[in-house]
Amino acid sequence: MRRILVYGVTGSGKSTLARRLGERLGLTYHAIDDLTWDPGWVQVSDEIQRDRVRQICAGDAWVIDSAYRKWADIPLARVELIIGLDLPRWRSFGRLLRRTIVQTARRTPTCNGNYETWRNAFLDRESILVWHFRSFKRKQTRMRAWHADPDFPAEVVLLRTPAEVERWFAALPSGAGQP
Repeated sequence: MRRILVYGVTGSGKSTLARRLGERLGLTYHAIDDLTWDPGWVQVSDEIQRDRVRQICAGDAWVIDSAYRKWADIPLARVELIIGLDLPRWRSFGRLLRRTIVQTARRTPTCNGNYETWRNAFLDRESILVWHFRSFKRKQTRMRAWHADPDFPAEVVLLRTPAEVERWFAALPSGAGQP
């Protein structure tokens, strides 16, 4: 498998796993947040997002860490393997909350030099913490439907605990994008 999508709810560990997969398999990892947010938290237009994703997915080998509805058709047309991180809400929200607090306190950039602030993390209606609750069921339903569909064009692996993720990852061979 050389075209891989890591999918899951906000805070499930998509970016971390996608980065590790890229390193382990010798594939280029593309952080979707870097394609959808420019510096200054300027959201990239839908058309530019589609163009950026189209360029990546036209390649023979890649790992991406999400598939937004507005352009999911592009990677889904070429993906060979989807890893669905189907963690319980309490686990993914706990991870997200911890990550948000640490990145905000340490002023760690999240993407393209953008930083979370206490205000946008905890008081903004568009907060990533609020987004977790808005999108959780939809994303969970989508990845479970892909997994249950015998005619889905890509292999779908659902992993429901961090231990399952680690066991699955440990079983992968290293190098050259050939799990």
